[in-house]
Amino acid sequence: MSVFSHKHFANHENVHFHHDKKSGLKAIVAVHNTHLGPALGGCRMFPYATDEDALSDVLKLSRGMSYKSAMANLALGGGKSVIIGDPRTHKTPALLHAMGDFLQSLGGQYIAAEDSGTSVPDLQEMGNKTAYVAGILNKVDINGNTISGDPSPATAYGVYIGIKTAVAFKYKSNLEGVRVAIQGLGNVGMYLAQHLYDAGALLTVCDLDESKLNMAKLRWKANVVRLNEIFSCDVDVFAPCAMGGAINDDSLAFLKAKIIAGAANNQLAEVRHDQTLMKKGILYAPDYVINAGGIIDVSYEGPDYSATIARKHIENISDTLNEIFERSKQTGLPTKSLANQISEERMSVTNTTRSKKIAGALKRVAS
Repeated sequence: MSVFSHKHFANHENVHFHHDKKSGLKAIVAVHNTHLGPALGGCRMFPYATDEDALSDVLKLSRGMSYKSAMANLALGGGKSVIIGDPRTHKTPALLHAMGDFLQSLGGQYIAAEDSGTSVPDLQEMGNKTAYVAGILNKVDINGNTISGDPSPATAYGVYIGIKTAVAFKYKSNLEGVRVAIQGLGNVGMYLAQHLYDAGALLTVCDLDESKLNMAKLRWKANVVRLNEIFSCDVDVFAPCAMGGAINDDSLAFLKAKIIAGAANNQLAEVRHDQTLMKKGILYAPDYVINAGGIIDVSYEGPDYSATIARKHIENISDTLNEIFERSKQTGLPTKSLANQISEERMSVTNTTRSKKIAGALKRVAS
């Protein structure tokens, strides 16, 4: 299995492989870029069919985290970790402790947070062995309620802000009566659906979990469709909130929505689909821009956490998207390409206060 010549290797600084025979842990940590600060990114657990699939996922996701932090103006770099295994059957305290030991051995170059297949309690379990986990502390939201470190609500709020921004740019309207198809009702998808329903949007949803679909029908009067029907629904916005690669040659042949704005990472199956979307007149909100709410919220975690300040920062996603949309309109360049360009510019700038930013970021997210 090649790393340096891998098609998703993008000048990553480090790629670490780890196997703990006793617990059965098989994990990969990819650190893409730490120019702006220590790499922060989720720890995903998934039963990958092959080791190659796991490597591809962690390389793509870690690069996206670098871009995400840069576009969100955070003093953080980009990294990601994957645990190979079924979270429903392979996850044990021993495995999580072994993952914590692995993270600790990296000395803080990578800080893990919750992701698909892991939860706040899982990260807390890892935290028994390492200081380098984030998104695990209880905090007080803007309404005075105590909430867990789960970044899903913040991610969903950022995606909601992004959808509002895209609809306003494309249709010059608010969300009242706008038809939105949500692919996937995980933690983020559920929170997003509530925001959209409260704003007057009309929802169409799909998911593997029947109980969530029934809840969506009762709570949000959502139209429920099969997984393979979600792309062809007559809607204004398509919101991918499941695994990556939802936008591909097959789905584009059926897609009717003129806006793609969702929470999933790596929504475009191939780089060329960015250009395809533009040619079709589909406005695409780059994934790592619109779904940055979670990492923004986690970056403020610590004893001085302010929900008001974190929320205001998340709402800046709107300004970033509007800048990308306007520049795309003026230059004729696809939105994802523009976002990549801006991110790379920010990561390449020499920063004389880099050491202070790294120290501050580490203090917040690893406290």
